[in-house]
Amino acid sequence: MTKIAFVFPGQGSQSVGMGQELAEKSGHYFERANEVLGFSLSNLILEGPGEELTVTYNAQPALLTVGSMIASRLVEEGITPDYTAGHSLGEYTALVASGVLSFEDGVSAVHKRGLYMNEAVPAGVGSMAAILGLDGEAVTKVTDSITANGDAVQPANLNCPGQIVISGTKAGVEKACVELKEAGARRAIPLDVSGPFHSSLMKPAAQKLNDTLGEIVMRDADIPLIANVNASIVEKSEEIKGLLVEQLYSPVLWEDSVRTMLDNGVTHFIECGPGKVLSGLIKKIDRSATVLPVYDEESLEAVIEASKGWSK
Repeated sequence: MTKIAFVFPGQGSQSVGMGQELAEKSGHYFERANEVLGFSLSNLILEGPGEELTVTYNAQPALLTVGSMIASRLVEEGITPDYTAGHSLGEYTALVASGVLSFEDGVSAVHKRGLYMNEAVPAGVGSMAAILGLDGEAVTKVTDSITANGDAVQPANLNCPGQIVISGTKAGVEKACVELKEAGARRAIPLDVSGPFHSSLMKPAAQKLNDTLGEIVMRDADIPLIANVNASIVEKSEEIKGLLVEQLYSPVLWEDSVRTMLDNGVTHFIECGPGKVLSGLIKKIDRSATVLPVYDEESLEAVIEASKGWSK
């Protein structure tokens, strides 16, 4: 029996021109986002400049808009998920697909989330880095030691076996990169990001986000969601709200989230959004999983065609 999960990428997957073909049939998503935000997000998505699209408070609503557009097209074609999940920002797109948030509220919430994240830590104070070749326990041992000595740093994304992103103060991340390589990491790669996401430095932004989410109508999920913070199935709106606030300063447990879906019988993962980042991570977690990225009309048609042979 085929069980489907829709998964949604986070920041870093955005690119100028994403969703352009799909917007020919679903352009109302761009129009609705423009109306909510009071500026032309669609022009930024379709024409750039890339530097402006990449700024967190633009990238977040842009990715949510394109991901929601793709998910709605799949549902229109009769392809509905049994579960949803998203990586960091992508969790909000998953909540739109699960019926927890309206599209308009989702766009507004992530734009504000981006603003709060941008304000929380001045540019240059925090950073992130990808650590390759060590497990979570080894990484945490080093980051805990550095944090205890005054330079905050912690695991931020536990993506797949051998790939963990760390986040914190610039000094903390730099020290951790040196010590983690000494501890056996294959590589430590600084990331080009605008802040120390999913670290304790984001707690000021979390309080503002809590207030914003309190003003939004959130419903219980029509489709179960796998939450970033605990890799568990969640459906109740109050629990989801609390986890979204916690998510801002807690690690994204992506590997565990994928394993939760596999343990619950998911056979097909459809990545709804630009790029193939999550598709690559899922294959590293379980080579036998069927992973299908959808980012344009051709890839959408390929999934529609493939779905005709799936058992119900």
